Amino acid sequence: MSALPLSGIKILDLTRVLAGPLSAQMLADLGAEVIKIERPGGGDDARAFGPPYLVDPEGKANNNNSFYLCANRNKKSVTINIATPEGQAIIRELAKSCDVMMENYKVGDLKRYRLDYESIKAINPGIIYCSVTGFGQTGPYAPRAGYDAIFQAMGGLMSVTGHIDGEPGAGPMKVGPSIVDYMTGMNSSIGILAALYHRKANGGEGQHIDVCLLDTVIASLSHYAQIYLVNGKTPPRRGTWGNGGMPAGAFRCTDGELMLVVGNDGQFARTCAVLGQPELASDPRFARNNDRVVHGKEIMAIFAGLFLKNKVSYWLQELEKAGVPCGPINDFEQMFADPHVRARGMEIKVDHPFEHALSLIRNPLTFSGTPINDYRAPPLLGADTKEVLATIGYEDAKQEALKEQGII
Repeated sequence: MSALPLSGIKILDLTRVLAGPLSAQMLADLGAEVIKIERPGGGDDARAFGPPYLVDPEGKANNNNSFYLCANRNKKSVTINIATPEGQAIIRELAKSCDVMMENYKVGDLKRYRLDYESIKAINPGIIYCSVTGFGQTGPYAPRAGYDAIFQAMGGLMSVTGHIDGEPGAGPMKVGPSIVDYMTGMNSSIGILAALYHRKANGGEGQHIDVCLLDTVIASLSHYAQIYLVNGKTPPRRGTWGNGGMPAGAFRCTDGELMLVVGNDGQFARTCAVLGQPELASDPRFARNNDRVVHGKEIMAIFAGLFLKNKVSYWLQELEKAGVPCGPINDFEQMFADPHVRARGMEIKVDHPFEHALSLIRNPLTFSGTPINDYRAPPLLGADTKEVLATIGYEDAKQEALKEQGII
């Protein structure tokens, strides 16, 4: 078995909260050594984002909550106060031997500490320096701070998410999880991997990568945004309705709901047969997908009445036999209990100081030659400070002195 794909790559991670830490976690899963820099005492802001927290064996309050745990496995935690000259010097010393440096401070904040790209490049010309911000390094909004929900709103995502106009509760709606953070983390990882390849293939040149949440959410709107660019009209909110193949949406049955997406005319004919109305497939209003899009309200209303005649399990079974894409609307308990999800191993167990078999979510990438099998728990605050600083010449006595001064 080969080493993990990023074995030998060293990353200095100054990111906090979610987008940056998620990216660094992905790279750590792939074998990179990720040194996470946290504030002495408080640590990553995510540690204070509220419960649930792990239970300390001694019953003490702690900062190991779900928000932090989801984005920091396979890293080393080093506490350094970068607001002090001594702390800044430690960061620069660490950066000398790193391939990548990541940060998500407001534009210009790190320049005053001489930890910006140009300052780090001066001591490590090959460094790949990734800045993750809300609005990017340029433009009138560059100095602003922001969080995921702000970008869902500003980037147009909320305008096309929510109940259909005219229905109860209609209006712009935020997607539940911090989806823009997650997508920005993926974009950051893609950028870093591309820059690593470019550096190797083109003679050792490093570069600065500018990734931001606003750019990411706009790009993620893909065909929705393209509709506007083609006809000048913002697509309407569709609730659970699809935006390609029709009919598509959530349908209520006698004991719950299921999600159905009819992607082509063949699937439509088979769905009509399952529902006991095969003649609908030859109705001129519904014969082709474009027709069904035009007459969407009519076909959705007809299907809604038909699905009310039986249970979710019955319809799922019959639609599956007919080769029609469908699925139950699971909560998290149902999702993690699903036999396919369990077979894919999406819930992993790691040994954490507070919990011997702590459940985490696995990396979604599956490699045939370099599988990701070794997962380490998100570190306790500062757990690796002594070990990491020793590698750059900070002996025990010096570390103790720095600790007393609140620098580490």
